[in-house]
Amino acid sequence: MPVRSFFDTNVLVYADDRGAPAKQRKALDLVAEHRRARSGVVSLQVLQEYFVTITRKLHVEANVARRKVELLAEFDVAAPDVGDILAAIDLHRLHGFSFWDALVLRAAKQAGCSVLLSEDMQAAREVDGVRIVNPF
Repeated sequence: MPVRSFFDTNVLVYADDRGAPAKQRKALDLVAEHRRARSGVVSLQVLQEYFVTITRKLHVEANVARRKVELLAEFDVAAPDVGDILAAIDLHRLHGFSFWDALVLRAAKQAGCSVLLSEDMQAAREVDGVRIVNPF
């Protein structure tokens, strides 16, 4: 059974990216695996970034992208509060992550995830009990 894992935006975008077939297959497999196991987590930020990215860069029609967001929202969805924003600022200051990456990391921690699936962050690094894994 997969461990509770947080999906960063880039992993979800690859699930729609026909221009990167190997990454697309891996991303689709991860989404399916975590959906079956009920072990996937996203945040409101990730859902927003996903919508913007697939409509702008992959030219997915807005109505189709909206439906995809609905489906991804069947994962657990983390909703940050002011305390999470302040904690993300601290992660940014202390560890050098961009604010947005720090907010993703904080959301993963607060949602009880032991893994953060991301291509963009420092793979194999562990911060506050969350291990960053590049699945590709």
